[in-house]
Amino acid sequence: MNELDVVGVRVEMPSNQTIVLLREVSGERYLPIWIGANEASAIALAQQGVTPPRPLTHDLFRDVLAAFGRQLLEVRITAMRDMVFYAELVFDGGLQVSARPSDAIALALRTGATIYGAEEVLAESSILIPDEQEDEVEVERFREFLDQVSPEDFGA
Repeated sequence: MNELDVVGVRVEMPSNQTIVLLREVSGERYLPIWIGANEASAIALAQQGVTPPRPLTHDLFRDVLAAFGRQLLEVRITAMRDMVFYAELVFDGGLQVSARPSDAIALALRTGATIYGAEEVLAESSILIPDEQEDEVEVERFREFLDQVSPEDFGA
């Protein structure tokens, strides 16, 4: 498993599909995952540190975990089959629960859990962006990539 950071979310035009972009912490690979608009909003809100006046679903789940004294330790992006990504939530005590990557990422951002990607997923579905020092350059290169790619390009 390789540790990943969330770069951000973006809406791909003209299809209007939302994407979360993850970056390998100790490498040059980026993992784009197509997600729903609601999950993209949940991820963006968490990245910006926005606390809604009433808890959204991911906030509620974080609060329920705290109320039960449980901790989300890590999120694992475990597989991609038939253009669908799969993830697991790993809790204290060894409990593992299957989850959609978008929900898992939104929850990880709220709880401080580490996000990991399976090597097989990164080998099959990641893109390489050479080592650049400035985030703006990386984001612009990713935008250029997105302008030329479709979800079908990530098929098995």
